[in-house]
Amino acid sequence: MNPDLERLIRLQRAESDLRRAESELSEVPRRRADLESALTAERSRLDAVRQELAGGQKARRQHEGELQDLEAKRSRLKGQLMEVKTNKEYTAMLHEIEGVERDIRAREDLILSEMERGESLGVEVKREEEAFKQAEDRHRTEVRAVDERTGALDEQVRRLTAERDAIAATVREAVRDLFHRVARLRGGIAVAQAQDGMCQVCHVKLRLQLYADLKRNEEIVQCPACNRILFYEPPPPVLSPEP
Repeated sequence: MNPDLERLIRLQRAESDLRRAESELSEVPRRRADLESALTAERSRLDAVRQELAGGQKARRQHEGELQDLEAKRSRLKGQLMEVKTNKEYTAMLHEIEGVERDIRAREDLILSEMERGESLGVEVKREEEAFKQAEDRHRTEVRAVDERTGALDEQVRRLTAERDAIAATVREAVRDLFHRVARLRGGIAVAQAQDGMCQVCHVKLRLQLYADLKRNEEIVQCPACNRILFYEPPPPVLSPEP
């Protein structure tokens, strides 16, 4: 194989590996943000249920205070009932007491409803607290995994950068310039394999003579369609089944 072509193949592989590592590393902030958002959503659900429970407890206390006031009012009216002088005043007083008693029953119903609702919310709060605890444990585990992967990627990027630079230093300047020029135009992929009579990246069919020439890997040959530098790698031998 042409020495320059062999070096370019190695350079492309190192460059591609480096790009993948850098791409994954660039996703780390988004991954961290997603983890924080997931935990925040769990916390928000817990806070919402707690607030709903606290609101119900506050409403219940308010109803209980109003109930006490109404009961005191009923007692006062019943005491005044014995002091009225006429049937008209007596009837009016009875109607007022009945109205107060209706309000008392309404408050008692509200208190009972809040008690039942509070019991249900209490169960839900415990369930959300357990879910949040599990979410916190999961969050810590996933953050630790992201931190470990980030460290590994940092090391990988440093290693691949050194490897890429070392290989590039062995390539002749004119050939290296061609590699970088094509890479800039073709999304970082300057070297492509040719197989089955076509470029395996742009999938354009190659002329028969061109394909026959590049199969020898003796010259720097570029794809007529995408300008990538082509090389040929024979397919692995097909193993015959054992008798």
